[in-house]
Amino acid sequence: MSLHPRIQEVTERIRQRSALLRRTYLDGIDAAHREGPQRARLSCGNLAHAFAACGPTDKGRLRADVTPNLGIINAYNDMLSAHQPFEHYPEIIRTLAREMGATAQVAGGVPAMCDGVTQGRPGMELSLFSRDLIAQATAISLSHDMFDAALYLGVCDKIVPGLLIGALAFGHLPAVFVPAGPMTPGIPNKEKAAVRERYAAGEATREELLEAEAASYHAAGTCTFYGTANSNQVLLEAMGLQLPGTSFVNPDQPLRDVLTRAAAERALRITALGDDYRPIGRLIDERAIVNAMVALMATGGSTNHTIHWIAVARSAGVILTWDDMDLIAQTVPLLARVYPNGEADVNRFAAAGGTQLVFRELLDAGLMHDLPTIVPGGMRAFCDEPRLQDGKLAYAPGVAQSADEDVVRPVSRAFEAQGGLRLLRGNLGRSLIKTSAVKPEYRYIEAPAVVVDDPRALNKLHAAGALPQDFVAVVRYQGPRANGMPELHSLAPLLGLLQNQGRRVALVTDGRLSGASGKIPAAIHLTPEAARGGPLARLREGDIIRLDAEAGTLEALVDAAEWASRDIAPNTSPAALDLGRNLFAVSRDVVTPADRGAMSISCGLPHHDGTWEYDAEYELGDAAHAAEAPHEAKDA
Repeated sequence: MSLHPRIQEVTERIRQRSALLRRTYLDGIDAAHREGPQRARLSCGNLAHAFAACGPTDKGRLRADVTPNLGIINAYNDMLSAHQPFEHYPEIIRTLAREMGATAQVAGGVPAMCDGVTQGRPGMELSLFSRDLIAQATAISLSHDMFDAALYLGVCDKIVPGLLIGALAFGHLPAVFVPAGPMTPGIPNKEKAAVRERYAAGEATREELLEAEAASYHAAGTCTFYGTANSNQVLLEAMGLQLPGTSFVNPDQPLRDVLTRAAAERALRITALGDDYRPIGRLIDERAIVNAMVALMATGGSTNHTIHWIAVARSAGVILTWDDMDLIAQTVPLLARVYPNGEADVNRFAAAGGTQLVFRELLDAGLMHDLPTIVPGGMRAFCDEPRLQDGKLAYAPGVAQSADEDVVRPVSRAFEAQGGLRLLRGNLGRSLIKTSAVKPEYRYIEAPAVVVDDPRALNKLHAAGALPQDFVAVVRYQGPRANGMPELHSLAPLLGLLQNQGRRVALVTDGRLSGASGKIPAAIHLTPEAARGGPLARLREGDIIRLDAEAGTLEALVDAAEWASRDIAPNTSPAALDLGRNLFAVSRDVVTPADRGAMSISCGLPHHDGTWEYDAEYELGDAAHAAEAPHEAKDA
């Protein structure tokens, strides 16, 4: 099947826009590759330090510099359920490497914080910046020049994007990502959400709520809803950086360890020391980035990736914009309904056909690029399903038909003709809405604004009976520059409760929502943010707001002359408890806007004129679009 013309158009537009930056990036990869294996350039003292703790066999191989050495970047901690299984992965990888006459070393660990623990807490203000810190920690881990390829052990929200950015900084090294899989099903997500809403209404006790939460989050593995963590896995497969079909194999299944061994074996076979060299920087180009966005839209994945993948793309010398994402979303149909876009969890999604069925449908419809990946066979290999056969890994074709069309469907019977996200434009700026989680009857609202700078104020207004029957909750000064752009998922139970009562409600914010959020129409990531003097700071209590997700508009219905005369409202939210916030003050000062990836670090690539100055017009390749955001063009 030939590629869909609109997907081809978007891909070509990205390629042309990125040409200079991509060339600079690839030149760096070529230079590193020409210099040969990194260990060969270490002095004797350097090398002796690097293998001092190894056993005799590993020392002999590292001294000889003729066999590959794998670097392991591990996001393990035993508080975070998704990453707890990684405790034992390094030994599995080292054992496999030794069996193949090679070596493997844990190059370093990266932090992995849990947004589920920090929701509604001051610690959430560190969450987004942890992505950039993870990228830096990855670079530090690989800086010893000891490795011929790297394995990345990470699953969740900011961890995978951070690992990707760090891996792309070492684009000459092959990279294989190794997941841990989701926990087995607990209580249905819909039931858990119902208890949360009952608690918000004062109809359930804290003990009842805790029991429901504990029955949902009950074991090692990723949370089972289709949030940012599980979206990460699908996007990694769509770009060909994980072994096919590895995303949703549970941690306690025998197949899981076999897949981990296979990932290490694959990494050893694609180093520059062999004849099948596949560096990550060559694999991740504009086609791979488009594939990730296609998969995101087709499955109704997390809105967080509209920020993260701009940063990931930039780290590979590729310039991706929200306009590209919007065009892809209008082209790619919605093929999956997984909570919060439906009632199924990711285990049920996998059983119904999972990524194999979705990818085959997208490829057959010309909606996805077939491109080189870490395995032979390109993206078609990702239509196959991993299995255990006599204790060994084997692959079989994925199911030909969905086992449950309430969960996953073919293109011919898609849930919706368009994908799960939509870009909103208007006099308030630019924002995104996750349409796949919102029923069509709730995708339009025209109602007065309730304006707060502290999300906790909404709960207080509700308790006092001070909220209008219908309203748009405007929570501002929540952007990356203001306070690190925390997720506002703690508002979901209250707003969901009010919507269940027949009231029309929506959320407009320059902050983020969790990948678990849905049901309520929410215009998020609004840019320019209030802290940059964006239009959101001109809103006043009672202003009528019109949000139309189908038309792609978000507007304050205020007379233009009055709007222009208004001052910027100050930030009235109380200062949060520190909890490390002071250590990230510089990050808040230098961070780019949400639609530029909310990056607080440089990806290491100079601009076309050789400077490091942020240049919105150059990045977008569209002067008219740059003019739409005058507060941002020179402010990052």
